[in-house]
Amino acid sequence: MKILIVEDDENILSFLKRGFIEDGFLIESATDGKVGEYLASINSYDIIILDWMLPYISGIDITKSLRLKGVKTPIIMLTAKDEIENRVLGLNMGADDYLSKPFSYEELLARVKAMQRRVLLQGENSIKIKNITINLNSQTVFQDNKILDLRAKEYNLLLLFIKHKNSIISNRMIEEQIYSHEDFINSNTIAVTIYNLRKKIGKDFIKSFRGLGYKVDI
Repeated sequence: MKILIVEDDENILSFLKRGFIEDGFLIESATDGKVGEYLASINSYDIIILDWMLPYISGIDITKSLRLKGVKTPIIMLTAKDEIENRVLGLNMGADDYLSKPFSYEELLARVKAMQRRVLLQGENSIKIKNITINLNSQTVFQDNKILDLRAKEYNLLLLFIKHKNSIISNRMIEEQIYSHEDFINSNTIAVTIYNLRKKIGKDFIKSFRGLGYKVDI
């Protein structure tokens, strides 16, 4: 499970990252609203933990912006604002849950797990594009009801293309999203991964745009 934490208090951020990593979660983080909104817009997360008061862009404005863009990732809002009006405002802007500071890590963890259960119970949690179906729970890809044998990087790359369908994805974005935890990748690595993916899924599924990147048209 991958979580984005946007929190400008370094002590709180460090505390939360340490706790979630120890509990087996994948964590990405930001300390200001601009970076937080950017990450939430281009990446896929299971849950976003978002502080209300942030530099540059507030958590409430980020929530509103993400919902207008169609980002449906569950958001848990953290705030020192405990008035009922603020809770109502946060929920009306698109937040899914609300936790007032100070709070315990155990309570936040319980809310994250409850949110995860709620999402899983809403349905199969799958994406369908053309003749491709991706079951996000099992990370299984079907084409015309047949299972495709994809490597981890191929699966993540396909998911990236589909989640950003009709938009050109640059090599730099692919490198940031798929290879961000690797110290070094060969300049040909992305091209080879796309070549192998096309062999399995069909060469016309992913279109190339010379000097710009790649796109899946729907």
